[in-house]
Amino acid sequence: MTPLIKTGFLNSEISRYWELLQVLVQRNLNTRYRGSLLGVYWSLMTPIIMTGLYTVIFGTTFARYYDNSTIEYLLAAFTGLVVINFYNSSTSQALSSIVYNGALLNKVKLPLSVFPLSMVSSNVVQLFMGPLPLLLIVTAVRSHMRLLNMVALILPLIALILVCAGVGFILSALYVFFRDLSYFYEVLCFVIWIASPVFYPAIIVPEKARQFLVLNPLLPIIESIRQISLSGQQPNLSLIGQSWLSGIIIFVLGWSCFRMWKANFMDLL
Repeated sequence: MTPLIKTGFLNSEISRYWELLQVLVQRNLNTRYRGSLLGVYWSLMTPIIMTGLYTVIFGTTFARYYDNSTIEYLLAAFTGLVVINFYNSSTSQALSSIVYNGALLNKVKLPLSVFPLSMVSSNVVQLFMGPLPLLLIVTAVRSHMRLLNMVALILPLIALILVCAGVGFILSALYVFFRDLSYFYEVLCFVIWIASPVFYPAIIVPEKARQFLVLNPLLPIIESIRQISLSGQQPNLSLIGQSWLSGIIIFVLGWSCFRMWKANFMDLL
């Protein structure tokens, strides 16, 4: 096969994969929000409602860690909730994506990786239509370098998407072999939520426990988004670099595991 033919074949495969991804994302969103009044904007309402609840319960207690400002605490809690809700939703939905489409895969030959990726992509659409515009508004109001910080805000969000895609690949592959995984992962999601400084400042965590907190790949992402959106300073490249390092490592690990195990999927679907 000549290089020109190879290039044309590769472009054709990428185009087919992209079209299939678009169809699946549209199907996921239509199925999820059929008959819903707010549709994808529930992805914004959920963190807003939870932020209000956290502020009522913990705002007075933790405000002293945020310049004695309840508003500062409210905004910090909102950014943390956006991250943790996106992670929990996208990875939990990716977990069952291969098994859920098993009947289709037994009839039509399709790229297996598109199914967990479509679940993460569906949540990306929700993120960009719901919480992201509000985060951009907060960044524009709080930042002295509005355009720079608004653009930089996308960087830790891309790292978050990479983390979720990598975890989604691993979970969807493991779920083919272990159908009890969904119950275990519910507990793990709760542990990750507690281990992420969503409704509390990381500084209150005891020093010994903080050593384990840094293993949480969502920690640098949350801290980077808060620093860009709320500090009023220019983006911290160190935090962005840490979030990207977490994202790339987990994505590569997830993709490698998925490719290694997928040859055995069809026998179990």
